[in-house]
Amino acid sequence: MFSVAFLATAFLIDPYDTGRTLLKLKEGLRPQGPRTSLASRGRDPQFTGAIFGNSHIQLVSPEELRKRTGIPFVSLIAPATLPKEQLATIDWFLRHHQQVPPKAIIVGIDQYWCTPDPTFPNEKPFPFWLLDRSTLGYVAGLMRYDLIEEIPRRLAYLTSRKAERGRPDGYWNYEPDYEIQGFHQRPELRARLEEPVTAGGGNIDGPFPGATALEGLMKSAPPETALILVRPPVYVSGLSKPGTPDADADAACRKAFADLAARRPNTVLLDWRIDRPALHDPNLFFDYGHYRLPIARLVEAEIADALGKLGK
Repeated sequence: MFSVAFLATAFLIDPYDTGRTLLKLKEGLRPQGPRTSLASRGRDPQFTGAIFGNSHIQLVSPEELRKRTGIPFVSLIAPATLPKEQLATIDWFLRHHQQVPPKAIIVGIDQYWCTPDPTFPNEKPFPFWLLDRSTLGYVAGLMRYDLIEEIPRRLAYLTSRKAERGRPDGYWNYEPDYEIQGFHQRPELRARLEEPVTAGGGNIDGPFPGATALEGLMKSAPPETALILVRPPVYVSGLSKPGTPDADADAACRKAFADLAARRPNTVLLDWRIDRPALHDPNLFFDYGHYRLPIARLVEAEIADALGKLGK
């Protein structure tokens, strides 16, 4: 009986604001991590643009993009996620934006999208059950020990007029987190930044199921929805060296997504995994794949320019 009562209570108060409850509740969530916030933010009808990916595109600001384009964007990134999690999140967003189709979708295409494995194995825990197409799958996922702590927090949020709401657009600036580590005061971390790495994805011959899956998923969106594929910036030490297998793998992966962009209307590939002046400045990076705000502003400007050329 306790299990039934627990599930019924959890379903009704909708602890992560999935919209499945029969009750009309206060909008939004208390402040919490991005994984458990994705369902709430991804179904919010005020946002007609969305950013998907992991920390490699995390600094791209929905607020800045809105200023530049007029499109209200939400950031649906979650650090340390891979294509499997990101595809599930895109699917959730598209399913909840059918009455008012999205104007633009931005996806950070890092090296993890280059995998030849069609199962897209993920490395970190992720609440797939929150985004499940099946109500049964969602209810099964509610049977969790952490919900014993979350239910009182949810009730406090719903009943208090002073309860703090998590940021609706989901933006999370990671710069302060890196600053705490004292990167620019620690020579060993700066030296590590200069060490060459192989980051082309390792897949020279294909296939590239990430491109195939993303293209198939986008068929549920109208063709007028803009799709901006961003190969995120990396420090110069992370660029593949010409003539190496790593460069061949990087080029093959780039071609797979460039071909997707060529086939689908209103789709653009923006490539920041090429040699650019900003990628040579170590003061603009924390490590080879995590850049600082000045580079994010450059990426945002390029995204806005691409959307402008598409008439968005």
